[in-house]
Amino acid sequence: MATADTTCSVYPHFNVPQENLETFLELCECFVEKTKKEQKCLHYGFSVNGSEVRCRETYSDAEGVLFHLANTGGILNQALKISELVRLEVHGSDSELEKLKAPLQNFNVQYFSSKYEFWN
Repeated sequence: MATADTTCSVYPHFNVPQENLETFLELCECFVEKTKKEQKCLHYGFSVNGSEVRCRETYSDAEGVLFHLANTGGILNQALKISELVRLEVHGSDSELEKLKAPLQNFNVQYFSSKYEFWN
């Protein structure tokens, strides 16, 4: 049973060399400040475990993800110069994931199709 939910969750997994961690975390603050103004962003935040940095992002739909990428592209380019994007997980309905495949083709993406869920 497919879900009618249009939300998309994105989970970038970064490995950051220790000597770049402070600079990377400053960029995380820039990401957060810029993302706060995005209307389709439902949740956005970073978690850190040593040199591993994960971002948790949820948008109302694929259009929100694409807007975010355009809005924060400059910061992302800076982050990718000092870290490795190990994996990019994208979770959502099949129809929303399909909208993201071409724009995200240059990233190492794992797509997860939402099947059973609810939101409170």
